[in-house]
Amino acid sequence: MSDASKPNAGVVLGPDGKPCKPCTAFRNWNPTGAKKGVAKKAPTAAPPEDCPPDVEQMGRATWTFLHTTAAYYPEKPSPTHRANMLLLLKAIPLLYACTHCADDFGKDIAVNPPDVSSRTGLSRWLCERHNEVNTKLGKARFDCSLNSTDERWKDGPADGRCD
Repeated sequence: MSDASKPNAGVVLGPDGKPCKPCTAFRNWNPTGAKKGVAKKAPTAAPPEDCPPDVEQMGRATWTFLHTTAAYYPEKPSPTHRANMLLLLKAIPLLYACTHCADDFGKDIAVNPPDVSSRTGLSRWLCERHNEVNTKLGKARFDCSLNSTDERWKDGPADGRCD
C-alpha cells in the first residue's frame, strides 16, 4: 500500500480492507480535511449535520435507543415481547453498519445471552453489555442498578430538571 493510499491513523479498515466510515470516528477520518484543491483545516470532533454518522454518533444513538427500549419494556413481557426483543438484539450483529462493533456485540451476546425475562433483567443485561464496551474504549462504567438505569433512561434525575 503506498503512502498516498494508506488510511490516516485511527481509521478502521472494513472486512474488504478499505477504510470503514461507520467504524471510524470522524475526527480520524480526514483530520486535515485535505482533498485535492481543498485548503487544509483543523480536525473536528463530529461530522457536519449533513454527513453520514460516524462510529461515535451511531454508538450513542444505538445505545440510547436500546436503553430507552429496555426502560419501557414490560416487567412481565408476553411471549411475543420476549421473542421480538430477542430478534432485535440478535439482528444487531447481522445488520449494524460498523462490522467491528457488530462482530464484538455478536460475540458478547453469544457468551452472555440476553435476559428478556423482565424490564429489570433486560435493563441490567444491556447496561452490563454497554459497560463491557465502555471498558474496552477506556470510558467510565455506569451503575447498573435499576434506580440508576431508570433515572438515566426513563424517569430523569430526582431534582426534576428533565421534567
